[in-house]
Amino acid sequence: MATNTDLDLLEETKLKHPNKYKVLILNDDYTSMEFVIKILMEVFHKNYEEAQQIMLEVHQKDKGICGIYTHEIAETKVMQVHKDARESGFPLRAQMEEE
Repeated sequence: MATNTDLDLLEETKLKHPNKYKVLILNDDYTSMEFVIKILMEVFHKNYEEAQQIMLEVHQKDKGICGIYTHEIAETKVMQVHKDARESGFPLRAQMEEE
């Protein structure tokens, strides 16, 4: 059975949620719109309509938010975008920003 001291300690202990990071795709003059949609669907698990909307945002505003993740997941997704783009011969870049 919990004592008052145990309950006081539990009340003082607060869990800190991990920081979240936005993953952004950056516009360039060489990467095809179709490839950006492919990346959004494969790496970020967007459906075609969502991917098309984000791709248009990238095209019109020079960057678009692909998702918000913990640091490790955001970092992995940025690296995956760079790897897939390099393997396909595109200069597509992604970056992460703390939310």
